[in-house]
Amino acid sequence: MNTLILGVLAAITSAFSWAASTILIKVGMRNKSPVAVNIFRLYAVSIMFAVIFLINGTFSQIVVLPPELLLVAFVSAQFGFVVGDYFYFNALKLMGVSRTVPITSTYPLWTILWASLFLGRKISPQVIVGAILVVVAIIVVRKAEEEEHINPRGFVFALLAPVSWSFAILTMDWLTQSIDVLPLAGIRMVFAAIGISLFLPRYGKELREITQKEAIVLIGAAISGLMLGQYFFVYSVNLVGSQIAAPVSAINPIIASAMAILLLKEPPNKKILEGLILAVLGVILISTA
Repeated sequence: MNTLILGVLAAITSAFSWAASTILIKVGMRNKSPVAVNIFRLYAVSIMFAVIFLINGTFSQIVVLPPELLLVAFVSAQFGFVVGDYFYFNALKLMGVSRTVPITSTYPLWTILWASLFLGRKISPQVIVGAILVVVAIIVVRKAEEEEHINPRGFVFALLAPVSWSFAILTMDWLTQSIDVLPLAGIRMVFAAIGISLFLPRYGKELREITQKEAIVLIGAAISGLMLGQYFFVYSVNLVGSQIAAPVSAINPIIASAMAILLLKEPPNKKILEGLILAVLGVILISTA
């Protein structure tokens, strides 16, 4: 199969996995804080990856990696799954899925911006038009949230999440040149679990109170979003680069918003849908430039 097609299909698969994970996380957070939920799912997926590594011998590839690569992987994991997801989970809790994902879907824009600043890539007029559409989408969603009197902190969290994610994606793009897909996906999860362990003393009691039903939901979210979603995304970046993988995977807001309206019964809003359409059109323009 053509490398480009395979890379795009992998990015689309990651988008579906992330959308499913978003719904499960929203359900799992009904009685738990965002940090406790993140700790649980990162620990769960780290154990899963450790078992896989023991079975297929991947640990032998990891122990010989240079310290500088491991350091970059650690930093990438913190921005992607500790800092970025902290903002994302808080936005979900405050605003809901259908109002959060149109804003957080702007991470491809930030990814391309960092690539231009740090990697010297040129920005075409088409990318600028796409960026303008994304900014307009954010304004439209924000106005809708003001009309609904939604907590403004949720909007700020939703803006900060994609900025953090984009930096994680940029560093991951660089790492794919030196580390195979499966080891890279796994060590980023393990490093994220190590980083978020700083919060264990504060959230230990809440973690012990997680019910069996909540645990099943959050394990499902971990498998869907952190194992399958991240693996296919890293695989896509490895094949076609972050400049293609990130925009293609950004279709996940459409899937997540539709699921939220259908499954979580979140009320649809005309401006939210308009913002979602503008954001997706902007992402398409950016990705095809």
